[in-house]
Amino acid sequence: MKFENKTAVITGGSRGIGLAIAEKLAQGGANIAILYVGNEDEGKAAKEKLEQYGTKVEQYFCDVSDFDASKEVVDKVIGEFGGIDFLINNAGITRDKLVLNMEEKDFDAVIGVNLKGTFNMIKHTYKHFMKKRAGRIVSTSSIVGLIGNAGQANYSASKAGIIGLTKSVARELAGRGVTVNAVAPGYIGTDMTNALSDKVKESMQAQIPAKRIGTPEDVANVVAFLCSDDAAYVTGEVIRVDGGLAI
Repeated sequence: MKFENKTAVITGGSRGIGLAIAEKLAQGGANIAILYVGNEDEGKAAKEKLEQYGTKVEQYFCDVSDFDASKEVVDKVIGEFGGIDFLINNAGITRDKLVLNMEEKDFDAVIGVNLKGTFNMIKHTYKHFMKKRAGRIVSTSSIVGLIGNAGQANYSASKAGIIGLTKSVARELAGRGVTVNAVAPGYIGTDMTNALSDKVKESMQAQIPAKRIGTPEDVANVVAFLCSDDAAYVTGEVIRVDGGLAI
């Protein structure tokens, strides 16, 4: 897939699924704007890795749950890159606990980053995409947004919210040539899952019909398709990338 002269904004793009998406799009020639929060060294390392593909790459520190900070970064990217073609909402956090033990701050933090952060980025790019009469918005949901998961009420709610947000915005922007979709990963091998014990990982894998834990690249491949011209007539969809776990 070719993405020359396109610019992608990827939140949570310095590692894991976000970095895999950034790399896949950069391989196709897209310029990349990484939004990250936390480890500055990770952001620099991601930038250096992506620059090997010969495209323009910049990193921006941004807490997407902050409405004003998100707008400031969007305006900056548009100014420095000349526009935005793809918005990939991938930033996410977890604060897993049973509802019995979950504090209000645990719920608010996850909703703030995962759901409100996605809204903030869509809100601040909305007019830009409308004026271009073209664009792709792809947000990372999760299979737990479809089927729920004990101990993840906040995370599940945030990911289910992304699905509702995706379908609503897809209806709003379809007439402007902008597609809005979501991917719903299952168990994916990231820093978070790699830290689990072998016993837990074996238990997870046993539940998956495909008999393997997914890779960030599995998700990136689907996101790249949704950003491509081949997916121009696909909008409002939630595509599971889960090896059949939520069949």
